[in-house]
This record gives sequence, C-alpha cells and structure tokens, in this order.
Amino acid sequence: MFPSLYAILDPDLASTPLTLLAETLSGAGVQLMQLRDKRGAAAHVYSQAKELAAILSPRGVRLIVNDRPDIAAMTDSAGVHVGQEDLPVEDARRVCGPSRWVGISTHNLAQLRAADATSADYIAVGPIFPTSTKANPDPVVGIDFLRAARQLTRKPLVAIGGITIESAADVFRAGADSVAIIRDLLAAPGPGERAQEYLAIAERSRAHHG
Repeated sequence: MFPSLYAILDPDLASTPLTLLAETLSGAGVQLMQLRDKRGAAAHVYSQAKELAAILSPRGVRLIVNDRPDIAAMTDSAGVHVGQEDLPVEDARRVCGPSRWVGISTHNLAQLRAADATSADYIAVGPIFPTSTKANPDPVVGIDFLRAARQLTRKPLVAIGGITIESAADVFRAGADSVAIIRDLLAAPGPGERAQEYLAIAERSRAHHG
C-alpha cells in the first residue's frame, strides 16, 4: 500500500535541523519523505540527502530527492521526484536506476494523462488549495480535479498544495492515496503529533472507503 503521508522536508521552512525532523517523523510512523531544497548548492543537497538516507533507510523509510536523480543515486536514496520543467520520467529513471521510485508533478489533465503513460511510480497532483510554499505556484486545481484524475489513472495519486488537518479527509475521499504536507507539518508545534493526526485521518478514510 502506498504511504498515506508524504512529508516534504524543506530547509527554508523547517525550524529544526532536517535530520532531527526526519527522526521525529519516522518515529511517528511516516514512511515516505522528500528532501526539497530549491536553493541549496548541489554539494549541500548531496550532503543533506546522504545524511537523511543514512538515518531513514535502516528504518525502512523511503527518502525521495527533489529534482536530482543523480543525487538520489549517489546517496542511495529511495527515488527522485521531478516536475514538468525537470528531466522526463524515463530519463530520470535511467540516471537513478530501475529499482528507485520516480514521481512526477502534474497540474492539469493533459499532464496527468502523459504521466500515466510513463513508468512513473506515482503522480502528484496540485496545488489542490492555495499554497504559499512555492514562489510561483501553479493555478489551484481543487478537489474536483482530484476526482477527475482518479478516473484517469490507477497509479498512486499524491495530493499536494495547501492541505491541512481540516481538509485532509476530503482529499482522501476524493481519491488521493497520499497527502504531501509541508508547512502544516514543519510549522506545527509538534511535527510528530501532527503527522500522527494525518495518519489517523488516512486510516479512517480508508476504513470508510473499504
């Protein structure tokens, strides 16, 4: 089963060191995390990914590196996430190897259909709600887009963008397999407790569907 909570570790938004945050979140039951450092130099992203993978891999937690399949491969991370402006899925997979996950971001149904035709292991869709964690966010797609997306692919769908504890249940009910959370996790007084809240909501939503 695809992990229901996808924690995005962004050094620009975290108030504690990412290694400490990763330990806290994995202790809370988070099984999938992404290192997203849009501004860091390659050497810095590499050292962060190496440190995080060394912590998370023995715990059975997947670490995905944003944008950089080469760094994912060199640090023995679990995969890479690419956007529409990054390397195509198959090229990213050639760089990081067949055993690692490759995820891709989509923002409209044409992109979603194209992503579905690739070997991508999961497809991210969003922003579902307005978000302030990106400098130039794509237009908000909303819950109805998620429902439409669910009809078009059998790949795991990761919903991203402005999702909170209050809206997560609606997002799961609309067809998301997972919610990618950044600010609501990193800015929470207790990120571990907040993560467990999301995991509980996912559990209830799955039980309801089941």
